[in-house]
Formats: sequence, structure tokens, C-alpha cells
Amino acid sequence: MTATANPKPTGTRSASAALAILAVAQFLIALDYSIVYIALPSIGGELHLSESSVQWVVSGYAVFFAGFLVVGGRASDRFGPRTLFIVAMLLFGVASLAGGLAPGSALLLVARAAQGVAAAVLQPAVIALINTTFAAGPARNRALGVWGTVGASGLAAGVVIGGLLTTVSWRWVFLINLPLAVVCALLAPRLLPKAGAARSGGGLNVPSAVLCTGTVLSAAMALTEASASGWTAPTTLACFGAAVVLLGAFAFQERRSAQPLVDPLLRRTRSLLVGCGSTALYMASVGNQFFVVTLLVQQLRGYGPIAAGLAFLPMAVAIAVANSVAARVVAALGIRLTLTLAFVADAAGLLLLALQVHGDSYVLHLLPGLLVTGFAHGVTYVAMFIAGTADVDDRNQGTGSALMTTAQYMSGALGVAVLVLVLGPSPDAGDFGWAFTTTAIAALAGAVLAWFGLAHRKHVRGEGE
Repeated sequence: MTATANPKPTGTRSASAALAILAVAQFLIALDYSIVYIALPSIGGELHLSESSVQWVVSGYAVFFAGFLVVGGRASDRFGPRTLFIVAMLLFGVASLAGGLAPGSALLLVARAAQGVAAAVLQPAVIALINTTFAAGPARNRALGVWGTVGASGLAAGVVIGGLLTTVSWRWVFLINLPLAVVCALLAPRLLPKAGAARSGGGLNVPSAVLCTGTVLSAAMALTEASASGWTAPTTLACFGAAVVLLGAFAFQERRSAQPLVDPLLRRTRSLLVGCGSTALYMASVGNQFFVVTLLVQQLRGYGPIAAGLAFLPMAVAIAVANSVAARVVAALGIRLTLTLAFVADAAGLLLLALQVHGDSYVLHLLPGLLVTGFAHGVTYVAMFIAGTADVDDRNQGTGSALMTTAQYMSGALGVAVLVLVLGPSPDAGDFGWAFTTTAIAALAGAVLAWFGLAHRKHVRGEGE
């Protein structure tokens, strides 16, 4: 398999335009993971959804996102990321329109699943376009910094925007995506470079693709069912069993295939493995912090939709500020020290929230922890993708980034299942304290992984040049 040369933007204006449209796409991906949190009570009330069905409004997106990521990444590598970008954007727009107009729960849940599939195709295409458009080193790190600014901020902005839109109608949390998706799809042929597809005379490995998707879908559904019905529920055990069987079949198929879905070189790339572990521990710590804080302010503090959304605004600002300086921090300190310190700061902020959970003042007891975790969150998000994709060649960028994001969202599903167990059915302040402590432990594990996993490198390729 040989990689086709990828044309680069010819000037600052074209490069900036390409990066702008990619950043908007990443913002949509992150936004739609968290924007429905605060709208869930309104959705459940209007459509008469049960508690388990309401949970699937969030989980349906996350499960199908995680399930199709690796396939989406390999399709991007095979057929060209720009083509996949346009297809995914159109699907995202159609799914958002269907969700916003859904008369009942069935169409809404199908629309959320379709959004997840679209995001799974879109995410690796976006990262592949960045990493094949900008040369490794300062240019790529700056581009990843901009991409990370809107991507990580999208998670925080989702709960802010969701709170505001829900006061009008929950349907707007879906419909707001439509104009952005249409504009991105229309502008992509003009603004994005036509990166060549990495072909080898064949198409996508369909048996491996089916088995891989089935494995991740089954595991993600098992984790989601565990949080809703318990770890020993029949549906949970059945999904876990299916995941184990499909994983064995996938491994066998990959070993005998002449065109494996995951290039064996990727499985031997240490920095990518560390990147996958980092994204998993990032999501288990500050990524799932949104879940805990949303429950805290609405269930324990009694915040309404607008107040709950605005509570995240300072954190969203801190994330954006951190993203904007993250590439410079990496250049100054090296990726190993930057990622380690970012995870340590994540843990410190989460422990601060755990210690102050009994207080009633937003300014004194919640805001400090949100600001610390927000800034650390922003640096972590950019640094882990710089570290994980640095040694991946152009022809495997889509698959490499997909593996990292799959680890991220599978960890998110596992983390929520664990946090539901920690919080219990009627959580009090002490339960929320233990939930924040659990996320802090995951952040500390991320610091250990970054320090020892990246022990043989201080800088990624060209980083300090």
C-alpha cells in the first residue's frame, strides 16, 4: 500500500479557510455529545419517554459514534478524507433535521444513532485532513491547537447552548446543527484540499469492518445497559458475551487478511498506544466531569436549564484559553511533561470539587474547581492528540485518530456506568464527592501513563523547530 501525495494549501488564507471549516465540523461533533444533557427532562416529558429511553437519547449517539469510528477512519484512508467529510456532513444535517422534527421517540432515537454514525465518519476525516495538510511540527501543532480549542470547547458549550435553547424548545438543540452542516458540506469542495486516498488496489475490508463495528457496538451497549439496568442484568451480560465472541472473530479475520482493517504497524506504534490510553483516561476524568456536574447542579442544587447551562460558561472559557496556548506549551516543555502536568492539574481540580461539594456557593465552592479543570482539560485535549498522531504516517492518519477516539468514547461509556454505580439512585453531597474522587483517580492514572509511556521522547517530530 502506497500513500498518494497530498497537496498542501498554497497560502495562509487557504490554510486558514481549510482549518476554519474543519474546526466547525469538530465543534458540531463535540457539541452534539453534550447539548442534549439539559434538554433531557423536556424531551422525556413531551415524548413520554421512560427513564431508560431518555438515557438512550445520549447513549444512542455515543454508542454508534464509538461503534463506527474505526470503520470511518479506514474508509477515510481508503477513499479520501475530503469525500468522507462531505458525505458525513450531509448525513449529519439530515439526521439533525429528523431529530428536530421527530413526532415520537422511535424517530428521535434513530436520528441520534444516525448522528453518531455521521460523527464517526466525520471525526477521523477531520483529523486526517489536518495531519495531512499541515507538516509535522509547529504548523501542525498550531492547527491541532485551533482544532482542539473548538472541539474541547464544544463539550462545555453544549451544556450552555443546550440550556438556553431548551427554554425555547428542546427541538432547537437538533435543528441548530442543520445550517452549519449544510454550509460546511457546500464549502468543503472549494476550501478543503483534495487529499489523495491511500489505495492498494482494493476496497474496504468488509468482513473486518462488520466484525469491528459489531464488537464495539456490543461493548458500548453492554456498558450503557450496565449503567441503566445493572452489571448482572441479562441484556448486559448478553451484550458483553456478544462483544467477546465478535472480538475473537475480528482478531482471527485480521490475522488472516491480506488487507487488515487496522494496519499492523499501528499496533506497534508506541506513541499511538499511549495516545489511546490517554484519550480513555481523559474521558474517564474531565470528560465525564460534565455528567457529574450536570447532575449536581440540577438534582442537588436545584438549578433550572438556563442556570445549569450558564454554570459551565466559565469552564468553557477556560478550556478555550487553554486550547489556544496548548501548542506553545508543548513546544516549550515537550509533549511528555506537558501531558503529565495537564493530567495532574485535572486531578487537582477534580479533587478540589470533591472537597468542596458540601458548600452551597457557586462562586466559592464550584467555580474554582471548574476553572482549574477547564484550563487543564484544554491542554490535555490538544496534547494527547499531538502525542498520539505524531508517529502515524499520512496513509494511516484516519485510522490512528479513529482508534484514539474509539478509546475515548468507550471509556466515556464505562466511566458513566461506574459513576452511576458510585452515585446510586438518590445521590447526596457525599456521593457526589466520591464521584469526583473517582474521576480524579482516572486523571492521576493518565499522568502516570504519560510520564512513563512517553519516557523515550521529550518532543514529537519537529515540535521545537
